[in-house]
Amino acid sequence: MTELAPKGVSVHFTRMDASGPAGTHSGQTERNLSQVASVPAASKLLAMLSPNVIVMAHTATSYTIGKAREAELVKQVETETGTRFITAFGSALAAFAHLGIRRIGYATPYGEDVTLEGKAHFEAHGVEVPRYARLEGVRNIYEETPERAYMAGRQAYVEGVDAVFLSGVGMPTLAALQQLENDIGKPVLSAAGCMMWNALRIAGIHEPRPGYGRLYAGL
Repeated sequence: MTELAPKGVSVHFTRMDASGPAGTHSGQTERNLSQVASVPAASKLLAMLSPNVIVMAHTATSYTIGKAREAELVKQVETETGTRFITAFGSALAAFAHLGIRRIGYATPYGEDVTLEGKAHFEAHGVEVPRYARLEGVRNIYEETPERAYMAGRQAYVEGVDAVFLSGVGMPTLAALQQLENDIGKPVLSAAGCMMWNALRIAGIHEPRPGYGRLYAGL
């Protein structure tokens, strides 16, 4: 998010609570649930800075809690903080609507179970997912590379999709977006890119950023 922040835009962070090893497939659902439980308190800390928007920078949490609970969380945080609150997943949906995307190739660094939860979550919101791919041999999501993110996105692409979406805010995707978009000729978006695009848009900042794919070309 710092990389995508134009001059004059500050980005502030606090962490959600979780226990156990970070970035592993094992225990991911339990970590997701513990993290989402800490979001209201974490958001109150950030709200003390009077930001334009607060972002939950974790996509798989939305997959785990489902559509109704995510909507409840957004409403709860906005009521308690008086600040606009968005999720990485909700930002992906906003980006899809902005670009007219209805069918995606879906790529993740997750295990099969969480990947399928994500697929179902998109489909529950009316987004078709005719193909998905996930990285094999992941030891820690946060140790992955843009090259591996590109590979997953390339594997998720199939003729007939409107775009490819790279899930996982912790997977380094920004450096892969433009190259993959050039290679497949369709928009390529990632969770990290979508959430910052949405945050900037809500904050009233519309400064195009070339080199990060079609979503940022006309911000």
